[in-house]
Amino acid sequence: MSEPIDEETLALAHRVFELARSGGAEELSALVAAGVPANLTNDKGDTLLILAAYHDHPVTVRMLLEHGADTTRVNDRGQTALAAAVFRKSSDGVGALLAGGADPDLGSPSAREVARFFELPEMLALLDLPADRS
Repeated sequence: MSEPIDEETLALAHRVFELARSGGAEELSALVAAGVPANLTNDKGDTLLILAAYHDHPVTVRMLLEHGADTTRVNDRGQTALAAAVFRKSSDGVGALLAGGADPDLGSPSAREVARFFELPEMLALLDLPADRS
């Protein structure tokens, strides 16, 4: 059995996840640079990258990718950051994730499946761009 998490650590974790949700890229970048894992995951399997993508914060998405956030991580529901960005119709977020190596066919549902299901042709078009889209 592991030790319980102290209040200070728990408060920091809550702050870090809130920064990902609210797009606090600058403060979050400093915390990640100071040792907070770029792939920190909450109790639902959501990574900082998934939360930033879902809440449509492409600047935070790019910053996390620069700090080594993993685009292949899926949450407990099988969702990826790319699928979250597609769902939110975030062209900038989708572009950043694709440039960071995100796979449109990873996850369940995958980003491509999300675009089809919600009839998002503009998102599907972004996903279908050639790999050298930069």
